[in-house]
Amino acid sequence: MNVFIADDEEIIREGLKCIIEWDKLGFTICGESSNGEDTLSGILKLKPDLVLLDIRMPKLQGTEIVRLAREQNFKGHFIILSGFSDFKYAQTAIRYGVDFYLTKPIHDEELIHAVTTVKEALEKEQLHTNTMNQYKEKAKSAILHDIILNSSDYNQINFEEINLSASMYQIVIYENYNQGLFNLTYSFADLLKVTNQGNNSYEHIKIHDNDVVLLKGDFALNRFQDFLRHYDNVPQKGSPLDSLFITYGRLIYRVEDIHYSYDDALELLNRRFFCEQNQHTIGYEQLPDVSSMKQELTPEDANQYCEKFCDYIQCFNRNMIAETLHHLEKKLYNATSNLSNIKLFLTDIYLQIKQTISHIYNATGIPFPTNSSVIDLIERKYYLYEIILFFSEQFEMIMNAIGNSSSDSIIDDIVYYINHNFSDNIKLDTIAPLFGYNSSYLGKIFNKKMRESFNSYIDQVRIRHSKELLLERNLKVYEIAERVGYKNVDYFHKKFKKYVGESPAEFRKNNLK
Repeated sequence: MNVFIADDEEIIREGLKCIIEWDKLGFTICGESSNGEDTLSGILKLKPDLVLLDIRMPKLQGTEIVRLAREQNFKGHFIILSGFSDFKYAQTAIRYGVDFYLTKPIHDEELIHAVTTVKEALEKEQLHTNTMNQYKEKAKSAILHDIILNSSDYNQINFEEINLSASMYQIVIYENYNQGLFNLTYSFADLLKVTNQGNNSYEHIKIHDNDVVLLKGDFALNRFQDFLRHYDNVPQKGSPLDSLFITYGRLIYRVEDIHYSYDDALELLNRRFFCEQNQHTIGYEQLPDVSSMKQELTPEDANQYCEKFCDYIQCFNRNMIAETLHHLEKKLYNATSNLSNIKLFLTDIYLQIKQTISHIYNATGIPFPTNSSVIDLIERKYYLYEIILFFSEQFEMIMNAIGNSSSDSIIDDIVYYINHNFSDNIKLDTIAPLFGYNSSYLGKIFNKKMRESFNSYIDQVRIRHSKELLLERNLKVYEIAERVGYKNVDYFHKKFKKYVGESPAEFRKNNLK
């Protein structure tokens, strides 16, 4: 608390400084004056909490000083010291809100009592002011909360009163970049380095445990754009910029539309799963077109991806694996499913691939992780790119386990594929794209290398395997036909007799004998 001392006699001013231990009472002497004009000027400039004022002053009387100060909205306290005990002077002083009117000579106890009483009043006022400010802040916070969530009655709000009279606004939401940490290392508001005197540049509020910043006006928004440019390069590890993940909504020009910017930023925060590695910011420009987000994830989709990946893995076609992974990313980005369902979809694809490859190459020791560890790993990943990377590494591991993926001849890979998938409906038209070839051209080079047609080779592989199965008593002929890839048992009979010279039944009878 500050006190200003005004008296035309220096000896009295010095006495007033010494008669009371001001610092023990919580006061600091902020100024003094010997005439009325300087006193009024000092009061209006320094705005002291208490003024000790002589009623008889050169240039301006004490009561005039009080009147003029009050007219200019000075709220401080006055103790008038007067050599006059005339009631009219006291009455005038009281009318202008003077706390004490003490007549000279002043007794120490009387002055100390007056100052102590003013001190107590000041403390009560400060407590009341602090309480009211807290109420105002809470009320303002509640109003901002409702505005951002679009649940306000805008007709009942004085925008000027809550500092919402800017020309434009933007919502920013920020959180830890490292999602394993619970406390933010740095405050985004501090990093922005925007002076916020009178809350004119931004407002900070918590909504559903999210740190939400409302930027206000050209200056704050331009500073934010400068701030975003620092993220053009990957931030240095451990730096303040490296600690934050930021989403921001569209620019808004009316208070009533602020919720649109918030909706953008919140939607982007919920889509953090799709961010790239080392991506620290994502803005409204990167929101997907709502009209394109109509793709639903179905079990049939998972089956199709499983079939494609299994085919490309067995063909050692890394280019098509990469292309299909990219296609999968795009499909998930535009899917209507929530994050939990997307992770289940990815888990389903991987486990189907594992089951299919294990069935085809049952004699190969492929070091697959357990189902439970795969489920846990995918569930714990924060980003889609991490899961895609896991898929890519697993596919490479499988290719290394099932055969030589660096064969000099593409025909060797095709023969390898046929020998493990002969039970499927293999056709040159469907197998050629898996290896990145035109079917007509592939047929020619296959003929040249193998000295027989593609279809003839498949028939011979199937017949060879059917002969092995015929030597087992537990399968019927039609079951064997299906196992080796012939859906029509009569067609199987025809092909078998062509290559073996006898029917399947005759072959079984003669060889089992």
